[in-house]
Order: sequence, then structure tokens, then C-alpha cells
Amino acid sequence: MIIYIAGSISGMSGEEVLSYFNMTKSTLIGMGFEVLSPMTGKGYFRNEIKFKAEGYTHKPMSTNHAIVERDRWMVSKCDILYCNLTMAKIVSIGSMMELAWAHHMGKHTVLSMQPDNIHRHAFVLEAADIVFETHEEAMEYIAHFGKEI
Repeated sequence: MIIYIAGSISGMSGEEVLSYFNMTKSTLIGMGFEVLSPMTGKGYFRNEIKFKAEGYTHKPMSTNHAIVERDRWMVSKCDILYCNLTMAKIVSIGSMMELAWAHHMGKHTVLSMQPDNIHRHAFVLEAADIVFETHEEAMEYIAHFGKEI
């Protein structure tokens, strides 16, 4: 089963982002999932002080168009989209796009965000099949869900 990890990137440091995505990917692989991530092959971002929302041009795979098309393609290939918004410092428009694509494509969508999260909106809540308040609760659900299928 293939799972795509979505989550906050803009406003965070390269180290924070890569650490989170690598750790989550490793955990999900340990559960038996094949994992797709927007940070695959982007270790060169490790030294970013603060991720910006657009405008990267130093690598062909990091142009605005390349990022959107690759992430949309990965969402189309997954069975489950897991979107963790618990670390969001600012609104994650990319994560909202990924959640909307997954919802539109009929993927199983799992979301984690606190009750007072800045993403709390009817569209977000309705696009998610299931919402957890913590990353840990969502990961526990995904672990059990993966064993059942």
C-alpha cells in the first residue's frame, strides 16, 4: 500500500522539514508502507533557514511548476494521503492543494491538526476522511489500518 505524506513546509527550517519527513517516512516504511514524500530527493534544502512559498529556481526539480506537477503525480499514485498540520506556523497552501487533490481522486485522507489549528475550515474538515488532534494518534490509526488491509 502506498502512502503520501503531506504537511507544513513554508515558514519552517530545512532541518525541521527534512527531519520530520525522514522520520515519518522511516516509521511508515517500518509499518510496511511504500512512502511518497514531497521532500524526496531534496536534501539540498537542509540548509534553508526558512522555507519560502515559491520562487526556487536553482534546481530544475524545485521550480514552482516542477514541485506542483511532481506532488500532484505522487498524490495520484498513493492509496492514502496523510497530512500532518500540527507543526504549521503559517497556512500551508501546498498541503491544502494536496488534500484537495486526494479528496477529488477518492484517496483515503487522514489529517492531524489541533482544534485551534489555523487550517480549521469546513473545506479542510470535509476533505479529510478522518481527523486526529495529534500526529501520534494519526500514526497509530495508520498502523492499524495498514494491518487490516
